[in-house]
Amino acid sequence: MDDLDLLKAWQALPHVRAWWDTDEPYDAAELNDPRVARWVVSIDQRRFAFMQDYSVHGWDDHHFADLPMGARGIDQYIGDPDMIGAGHGTAFIGARMHMLFDAGTPVIATDPHPDNARAISVYRKLGFVPVGSPRETQWGLILPMVAKR
Repeated sequence: MDDLDLLKAWQALPHVRAWWDTDEPYDAAELNDPRVARWVVSIDQRRFAFMQDYSVHGWDDHHFADLPMGARGIDQYIGDPDMIGAGHGTAFIGARMHMLFDAGTPVIATDPHPDNARAISVYRKLGFVPVGSPRETQWGLILPMVAKR
């Protein structure tokens, strides 16, 4: 809850809003949802990004519900524009992937917008591959991608 003002400020920035279109970052009920783990990412005490991972089986109609039990989905953005393009996204996403795989996660899924070339490039570097064509979901148009250990 202490970071909501920061998240709201980041989500108002054009480079975030282009792919993360919401006016309200979260409320207390959402932050207590056991299906989702959320963090503000920092380096040398400089907060610069947001990340979450979630159980893809936590919603009855989730578009990744056909993945093996224990699969996790990830979403994130770099809020601080000065930190874009320096490899930070690849680093913190990769670090979280290693943690998830080490904890026994069989597969990690992500669902960038098909036009988000920067995100798709980062995901490909980290071993994600598309697992279908772009499609519309309740969260918008996505390109389904997965990574296995």
